Amino acid sequence: MANEEDDPIIQEIDVFLARSLLEKLYLFQYPIRPASMTYDDVTHLSAKIKPKQQKVELEMAIDTLNPNYCRSKGEQIALNVDGTCTDETSTYSSKLMDKQTFCSSQAASNVSRYAAAVYKKGELHLTPLHGILQLRPSFTYLDKADAKHREREAANEGGDSSQDEAEDDVKQITVRFSRPETEQARQRRVQSYEFLQKRQAEEHWIHLHYYGLKDSRSEHERQYLFSQGHSLAENTELIKSPSEYLMMLMPPSVEEENDKPMAPSNVLSMAQLRTLPLADQIKILMKNVKVMPFANLMSLLGSGTDSTAVLRCIQQVAMLVQGNWVVKSDVLYPKDTSSPHSGVPAEVLCRGRDFVMWKFTQDRWVVRKEVAAVTKLCPEDVKDFLEHMSVARINKGWEFMLPYDEDFVKKHPDIVQRQHMLWMGIQAKLEKVYNLLKEHLTPKKQEAQSAHPLLVSGEQRVNKAKAKVRQNYGQLEKEFQKQKAEMKSNDTSAKMDVSNIRIKEEPVSDEELMDTSAYDGMNNGIVNGLHAEEDSTDSLNGHLPGGCIDRVAQELKAFVSSTFKKQFVLTLSELKRLFNLHLASLPPGHTLFSGISDKMLQDMVLDTGCKQILVPFPPQTAASPDELKVYALWEAGDTYDQHRQVLLEIFSKNYRVRRNVIQNQLSQECGEDLNKQEVDRVLK
Repeated sequence: MANEEDDPIIQEIDVFLARSLLEKLYLFQYPIRPASMTYDDVTHLSAKIKPKQQKVELEMAIDTLNPNYCRSKGEQIALNVDGTCTDETSTYSSKLMDKQTFCSSQAASNVSRYAAAVYKKGELHLTPLHGILQLRPSFTYLDKADAKHREREAANEGGDSSQDEAEDDVKQITVRFSRPETEQARQRRVQSYEFLQKRQAEEHWIHLHYYGLKDSRSEHERQYLFSQGHSLAENTELIKSPSEYLMMLMPPSVEEENDKPMAPSNVLSMAQLRTLPLADQIKILMKNVKVMPFANLMSLLGSGTDSTAVLRCIQQVAMLVQGNWVVKSDVLYPKDTSSPHSGVPAEVLCRGRDFVMWKFTQDRWVVRKEVAAVTKLCPEDVKDFLEHMSVARINKGWEFMLPYDEDFVKKHPDIVQRQHMLWMGIQAKLEKVYNLLKEHLTPKKQEAQSAHPLLVSGEQRVNKAKAKVRQNYGQLEKEFQKQKAEMKSNDTSAKMDVSNIRIKEEPVSDEELMDTSAYDGMNNGIVNGLHAEEDSTDSLNGHLPGGCIDRVAQELKAFVSSTFKKQFVLTLSELKRLFNLHLASLPPGHTLFSGISDKMLQDMVLDTGCKQILVPFPPQTAASPDELKVYALWEAGDTYDQHRQVLLEIFSKNYRVRRNVIQNQLSQECGEDLNKQEVDRVLK
């Protein structure tokens, strides 16, 4: 109400819709006129229009008597265009550039929302526009001047040639007969720029007569801009509600499809995709993705899609490889296409790619050189095939990019069987084409023939490693007891170097992951190089030698100090991980290999000037106990010690804090306003 009182209605105006000039009224937009080219009503010499193209040409006279007009320049242009002779074909009969041609172009493709308005005696009359044309200067006279110049040069060259030749030399000509035009060639010709230019030139100009602003005919035509009848019966379009009237006057912008920018070929609009038939949706998705599990395909197609219909459509454009769907080769390489690298026809490319797909049905790994040797295709084409469905692994080859989809294989055994029969047929064709040897047909490993080609779960690896440990446990235990007895019998065992103890190392294959967490008797509580029991200070071999304790403490303190000076805040789990990496970089026999417990590590952290920050993590957190123990360097000796301590106090009260709260707290505690860069440095 306050806004309405500040902006009262001053006047109400009646609006009328004039229909007399409907589909006849154009708006011309003239360019900015130079001072030397002043136009008035009587200077329009001629006008012509092509109605279908909405193209207009106006010829307007230039005021040559204007003081800003350069007469010498105008004479030079007329001389270049027409030459020295003057006839009916001359562009400038007065031997002076005294006129200018303007050619139009469409300013907007959709002008349905534009109208011309005339205000008279408290009434506003609107007439819809049929077109908006922008007029620009036409420089065709320059082309005519160039043509005249070429003609003069040709005449001069012809005059210098000999005139004594009695007859022309006999020349051989070649007669060619054009082929019947195919449908594709006809479509390309129709869409070509040359054909469109020819069609536009075929439309004849319609010459118009120009009437000036003050002419009686112009005054008569201007009356049609006013509505002829003011009664409500004759203006039914305006008997609408305000919202309907505004909708009619300003309809929502609907861009024509041709005006919309074309998206890149590798970009899909899911909204547009779902308007297509199901078969086309699946084909487009598979052509872009190339390899996809069935569950992912169903999620992309949206809820409510019938899985049976999807299965029926997917088999038309894809093949089943290791439980996943891979797009067919003939979908990627249609007929009458060729390789962009080598120019090989699509039929040869499809055979080569089918061979790669078939190899992945036999094994998870494929060697690129083997594929190139069999298919005889260029390396670029083979690389494209492999990149469609696999990932390169260093020193191993190309591995199929998706894991084996066991769920799909169990749910749809009939589809799997049908696909297996199709692959048997493809294999028979490949054997004939490539003369495949027995080594190409049989998988390299027996596991590849099973339903799980070369897939070993983590649990299986752990069980295998445990079995290996059980086999060697007895031997290791005997050797350990023997060494322990020798240590007790030696009076100088306290001065013994730990590096003299040798534990037999059993070779472990690359496929095995050792898991000894279940055998506390063997590892004496060591996990990842650290003792899990906080009470334990004994080393792996029973106890630390007397002279070793100080060296171990010094080495451990140096590691903790350097680590916290780099990272300032660490959880116990992260600190243990960094310590294990540090151990891996040390030479064999180093003092730190004597065994460091969790308690020793935590005590050393507190001794080096760090403090434990009791961050109130939420009760439902899934973090481990070591991840909940947070240690921070309290004093680093730099200018940000005070800010860092304030920040750590904040996080001891809440595990999640907003940035503005931190900045305000720092400003209050430190007594100075920190800018964004300083706050970022403290937070980092």
